[in-house]
Amino acid sequence: MALLIAVLTLVLLVSASTSPAIALSLNHYEKTCPDVESIVAKAVERATMKDKTVPAALLRMHFHDCFIRGCDASVLLYSKGNNKAEKDGPANLSLHGFYVIENAKKEVEAACPGVVSCADILAFAARDAVVLSGGPTWEVPKGRKDGRTSKASETIQLPAPTFNISQLQQSFSQRGLSMDDLVALSGGHTIGFSHCSSFQNRIRNFNATHDIDPTMHPSFAASLRNVCPIKNKAKNAGANGSFFNSFR
Repeated sequence: MALLIAVLTLVLLVSASTSPAIALSLNHYEKTCPDVESIVAKAVERATMKDKTVPAALLRMHFHDCFIRGCDASVLLYSKGNNKAEKDGPANLSLHGFYVIENAKKEVEAACPGVVSCADILAFAARDAVVLSGGPTWEVPKGRKDGRTSKASETIQLPAPTFNISQLQQSFSQRGLSMDDLVALSGGHTIGFSHCSSFQNRIRNFNATHDIDPTMHPSFAASLRNVCPIKNKAKNAGANGSFFNSFR
């Protein structure tokens, strides 16, 4: 059931668009660019063979894109003039893998000039990233339009790693997402790694009474303290390249 919820939720997320008037379709490129998904999948696979962190990077990038203005690829836009774009917002400074989307776009353009949106390419790439990590596959509805507005200031809307459950619920509900959606999308973090700095305050010097956050399971806290020592050089915890179909 957890897998089913995760897949359905992710499909709903990648189906989102910035305008309710845009109708997505599974056969949107059937006549104009029939090989687009194959082209993108091969680009993602090549990149993953060289860098095992690519799948997690693409999945996270897609989520960060969709959570702000819908799945419109506005996270790919560069800052220009006085406008600071989403990718330069504090929450997105750690995003990487943009080159994978850019390379896929170039190959798609060579086959089908001016047809496929970057938003659709990013949606395909996120799906392919999950598949390459041993996760499920799904049909991606197509026909998204690329956004032309990208503001770093709006990235404050992204849920922070320090959010408690009430803050997370409020953040997700503002986008029409339920508690089931919250759990499933959080479970999507099953690939990649966590930054020790994101939870360091919960495993050491939590408050005047407790050294460790009392809401955290003791054995889990102990494992985190082990991989994130005080004099930490690795900075990352729980690195994982496989997609797990259960989340607790």
